[in-house]
Amino acid sequence: MIDGKTQLFGLIGWPVGHSLSPAMHNAAAEALGLNWTYVPLAVSPERLPDALRGLAALGFRGVNVTVPHKQAVIPHLHSIFPATRDTGAVNTIVINDGQLTGFNTDWSGFLADLESHRLALFGRDCLVLGAGGAARSVVYALLRRGARVTVLSRRPEQARRLASEFGAVFPDATVTPGLMEEIATTSAHLDEPIIVNTTPLGMAGENAGLSPWPDEPLPRGAFVYDLVYNPARTRLMEQAEAEGRRAVNGLGMLVRQAAEAFEVMTGRRPDMEVMRRAAEG
Repeated sequence: MIDGKTQLFGLIGWPVGHSLSPAMHNAAAEALGLNWTYVPLAVSPERLPDALRGLAALGFRGVNVTVPHKQAVIPHLHSIFPATRDTGAVNTIVINDGQLTGFNTDWSGFLADLESHRLALFGRDCLVLGAGGAARSVVYALLRRGARVTVLSRRPEQARRLASEFGAVFPDATVTPGLMEEIATTSAHLDEPIIVNTTPLGMAGENAGLSPWPDEPLPRGAFVYDLVYNPARTRLMEQAEAEGRRAVNGLGMLVRQAAEAFEVMTGRRPDMEVMRRAAEG
């Protein structure tokens, strides 16, 4: 029951109606017997500064951040956890005495889930599709494990900026920018790559049934990781499986980053299986 002692947490994004985060976090809190509630907060880009100022005033203890705000929130925070600063994206904000501190659990959630599939990453070719906030977390995670990363984007300046910034963070790393339109020719030179889709193509809604991959064969030995988790099988995954390639969706990353974010915001470790069951409905 919500009462005067209920602690408030939430999710800010635009839109947020599709998110499974409220179900996961509220299930975890109930399992731990915590008097708190987690609510979705639809915040349009132009109202983001107002919304962040209002969180502390309304007594929120923390929020998760989803698209399109993961980079845009940074100038409005009072501090950022060191590793988060290197990613250049925030997905969790802790609010304490009016101070907003940014964290990123996306990169570690992605890395933990990717490694659960027993994939060797050191020296591995990786192709990241997209160069937004989600891509930053993915690239950061892959570079930490010594992978060779190629980033393709529809906007060449975005991919070049990402490659340049991470090249400064990881001086010995290989980060190559490119155009999404060159996906077939670029991928042809990669050896058994891990292909990560960080774009919304394939997500339920206006992007349902779409794929970032053209009607071209995938590279030999490719492993496809689609950050989209709704629907459970995306068009990209279907393309991969039709060619005998392994493919997984982003549910594992979603659950793992959510569990870590829950602990960052509350100081309590949640039951990850409770969160997974809630996400699966």
